[in-house]
Amino acid sequence: MIQPQTHLNVADNSGARKLMCIRIIGASNRRYAYIGDIVVAVIKEAVPNTPLERSEVIRAVIVRTCKELKRSNGMIIHYNDNAAVVIDQEGNPKGTRIFGAIARELRQLNFTKIVSLAPEVL
Repeated sequence: MIQPQTHLNVADNSGARKLMCIRIIGASNRRYAYIGDIVVAVIKEAVPNTPLERSEVIRAVIVRTCKELKRSNGMIIHYNDNAAVVIDQEGNPKGTRIFGAIARELRQLNFTKIVSLAPEVL
């Protein structure tokens, strides 16, 4: 469950290290974001000499949450951190590599480029 003011790790090599969620894209009164949801976030920590800078407002898709995800077959999955991948307006990742495992649900949500870059899909 990601809500405004939640700090997220960045799971790609776009240049950002830490994000803070400031808005959830979707219905105007949504309180929480889950895996596969798009959020508006501000960069809290960035790598020097990269295109992304600190305090820049970007869009990101949630790829890992500490809150468990229950699948229709009864399997429950949860991760050790909250992580997101920085995306552009079309939904393509800004980075060229994805770090760590991501959920299979992203494939049904048309984030196939992120799924293809990921080293492990659970």
